[in-house]
Amino acid sequence: MDRITISRRVAMLAGLSAAALAPAVPAHAQEASTMEEIAKRGSLRVGVVNTAPWFIQDPRSKEWTGTGVSIGKAMAEALGVKFEPVEVQWGTAIPALQSKRIDIMFFLDTTPERAKAVDFPLVPVVDIALGVLTEDDIKADSWADLNDPKITVAVPQGTSMDRHVTRTLTKAQILRFPSNAEAVAAFQSKRANVASMFLPPLIVLQQKVNRGKIVIPRPLVASAAGAAVRIEPDKRFRDWAGASIFFWYNIGQISTWYRETLESQGIDPAKVPSVLKAEW
Repeated sequence: MDRITISRRVAMLAGLSAAALAPAVPAHAQEASTMEEIAKRGSLRVGVVNTAPWFIQDPRSKEWTGTGVSIGKAMAEALGVKFEPVEVQWGTAIPALQSKRIDIMFFLDTTPERAKAVDFPLVPVVDIALGVLTEDDIKADSWADLNDPKITVAVPQGTSMDRHVTRTLTKAQILRFPSNAEAVAAFQSKRANVASMFLPPLIVLQQKVNRGKIVIPRPLVASAAGAAVRIEPDKRFRDWAGASIFFWYNIGQISTWYRETLESQGIDPAKVPSVLKAEW
């Protein structure tokens, strides 16, 4: 074996040894964090669902308004980027986060099951109660009143409302729809004699159909709707979003945005439950 060949083999072995001794680089270290992606893109992508008063799209201009839009725009302004609404459905919001279609989704209930798939700042955006829109002749003082084969309940699919109704109303028939509006449309067309969802969206939709009565069955089912973000090692965006929401919640700014949205829809805020549990 000549000297040149020996030198090459020694160099190759030295290179392999160095590679083996080098510390492994985690796969996620090569991925940009949400904060970095937002800065690079120049926009904050917020998931939106046409559900008043959270998100409202003008049918003509296609512009988005609503409480969630106000929060998103305030966040984008604080980050020095543009607000970018991305339309999703409640049942597809988590996959949209996981696939990086959106950066944040407001008004998702913080549940142990969801926390396996996405991350949540440990502060609520709003506090909400679960209600039902029923025909005038239906008794709905309690959930037990609705657990009857004669009851057909319309709910938004893949939501906490869907899970509660499925678990509680085992004797009732349940129709599932992609959105709140479609669930109420089923009630309006009399395919269902009950529609269940959280207030205040239910109140806004009931005003449009102008039929039925709204009841909050007992026992009360309340939820703290939060903001979901992607699970990632870098927690800067989650923590920053949580701090921002905490600040706006405590100074009453979120309540102000909520009341402004109701007024824009011709609804008197005094006649609608607050989004602060302390005010119920």
